[in-house]
Amino acid sequence: MSVRVVPLPATDARAWIDPAVHTYVTAMDYPRGTEHSRIGLWRDHLRRPGWTAVAALSTTSPSGMPRPSMSRLRVKASWARDGEILLGVAYGYTGRSDQWWNRQLRAGLAGRGYSAQQIRSITDDYFELTELHVHPSAQGHGLGEALLTTLVQDRPEARVLLSTPEVQGEENRAWALYRRMGFTDVLRGHTFTGDPRPFAFLGRPLPLIGPPQN
Repeated sequence: MSVRVVPLPATDARAWIDPAVHTYVTAMDYPRGTEHSRIGLWRDHLRRPGWTAVAALSTTSPSGMPRPSMSRLRVKASWARDGEILLGVAYGYTGRSDQWWNRQLRAGLAGRGYSAQQIRSITDDYFELTELHVHPSAQGHGLGEALLTTLVQDRPEARVLLSTPEVQGEENRAWALYRRMGFTDVLRGHTFTGDPRPFAFLGRPLPLIGPPQN
């Protein structure tokens, strides 16, 4: 399977946002129809400072991919090659104190007894890895690592932070990727407002070269 990782232009979001959100919903195993609410949120994020996104595109579909998915994942744009489908997507932006995710993280750290100085050292200068998803039929081929590496390349922030659902024994592909890439615990077992699942905040310094430095 030949894949290339390309930047996604905010100015042409109409060309890629539908297949990108379809990949997200499929990877997360969310109910069909979730796309409608998520597309609005993703479009809102386009306007955030430092927003950037990348996608993994391929002219060949992985074996076992249903034909309807192939149609939903097709990207039609001047910067896409004929017949390319979107197999993975990642995006993020500069973290700011007025953002909901930042407030959740700061509240969680404060609840665990972190001092104001410690909280500032974590939350004052970071890139938020908001979404990173690979279509299930294309997982296991290194696309997640390629997307992550490309996304944070040359970022000006001091670190990259993310949140991911807690998993028993950290036994899924997402956790394996983050640990392999040097992400360490920032906050574990956090419950977001409106979501009963426990989440972990993970992070590591930038640039994404070599082992993390404490």
